[in-house]
Amino acid sequence: MATAFAEEAVYVHEAANLNGADIARATGVAGSTARAWLARTRSPGRARAAERLVELSAIVERLVRVMDATYIPVWLRKPNPSLDDEKPLDVIREGGYRRVARVVAALESPPAG
Repeated sequence: MATAFAEEAVYVHEAANLNGADIARATGVAGSTARAWLARTRSPGRARAAERLVELSAIVERLVRVMDATYIPVWLRKPNPSLDDEKPLDVIREGGYRRVARVVAALESPPAG
């Protein structure tokens, strides 16, 4: 039985074109687990995975306002100089939501020009 957490995985998939492998990477779970979330047959069983999933969802919610949804998977996989050349998906997995959120905040409020 799926819960609101599984619905977050579906939202991330639909809003940002992220696949099960991307969601698994950001949350630290097996690909089969993320695919089960997307199929709504399972919800995160570990608190850490659930927390990472909602953090990923929060980042996606903000990214869809500042870039084309088709570019979001690229942005999340691409090394980012503002993250010491780490990839945002990996930073989220390691608990660095706030670091990624600061980079997104800069996209939301570009410097006056």
